[in-house]
Amino acid sequence: MTDYTPHPLIEQLIEAHLDFLEQEFGTSSTVQNECQSFFDWFKSQTLQDLWQVEQLQQLIQQQILNTPFSDFFIEQCATHLHFALSHDINDSTKIEDIFDVMAIDRLAQYISSKSEHRIKLVHNIVNHPSFSALISQLIQHTLQDYLDHSMNKRVPNVGRFMKMGKSVLETVTDSRLDDTIANYLQKNILKLSQLSEQVLNQHFDDEKLYHFQANLWHKIKNQPLSVLKNYVVLEDLPQITDLINQFWEYLRQSDYLKQQLHDGIYTWYIRNQQRPFDLLLQDLNIHADLLQNELYNLIEPLIFRLVSTGYFRQRARTLLVKFYYSDATRTLLTQTHSSQ
Repeated sequence: MTDYTPHPLIEQLIEAHLDFLEQEFGTSSTVQNECQSFFDWFKSQTLQDLWQVEQLQQLIQQQILNTPFSDFFIEQCATHLHFALSHDINDSTKIEDIFDVMAIDRLAQYISSKSEHRIKLVHNIVNHPSFSALISQLIQHTLQDYLDHSMNKRVPNVGRFMKMGKSVLETVTDSRLDDTIANYLQKNILKLSQLSEQVLNQHFDDEKLYHFQANLWHKIKNQPLSVLKNYVVLEDLPQITDLINQFWEYLRQSDYLKQQLHDGIYTWYIRNQQRPFDLLLQDLNIHADLLQNELYNLIEPLIFRLVSTGYFRQRARTLLVKFYYSDATRTLLTQTHSSQ
């Protein structure tokens, strides 16, 4: 309703109504009672009473999948990481101050107990072509270094005899010594891989792996957190966060993530659609009464501010004008005045 002729009685009613609302919502007891009533109602509602799964799907789709991180957000991530890593408190805080030693021990026991997984991992690594090539090159370079340097240092004047022997061997085999060693390693790489696998499994059995982790913890636990700056180049944090965002940008637009989120939300909704929100909040480790008190402490000064600045009266007046100047209300007022 935009155009209306002011009516003295209606204007008095509107002002009286506004005075009443301002007085009520300007007191703590009213705000507290309204918050209490709202939370009592909200906690009793079930998920399906308020939202359907399609609404949640649309919200997640829009906010997570369709909305990229802003440049400012990425910049802030790098800034806060830089601040956390360079904070002065890191110099006086030891690693053991922020990690529970019992939790570290449980983690070490858990990792060392996964024998079957560890054996499979070692098997896959040592049988990978890259590992075979690495071992072959390492052995070849080690032998070459031994022949070229170590023997000459240990036995003076033996270098020329080693060169003679190498020359004779190359003449007999009709190939360079390096190629001969490489061919031998290539033919026997399977045996070398099997031997490597056995050595690794023996070296990293359950007990030895546990003690390895325990010893590692004792070596690092007294080091300050500032030691992290030795492994993270603070000046590179903007590039690192930008790189992470690049991976995320590709993932969020993939059909894989879309399907995962869609099916995950649907499964969660079906399981919880008939549960009230007080139980859903408990699932998120949020105590409903605590949440209520905390939100009240945030809402109360906000409402007082709305009232004191005149915003509440302005918005309420717009609605009250629509109500009091509506045809139904004016008819009711006319009938009441006539009956008097």
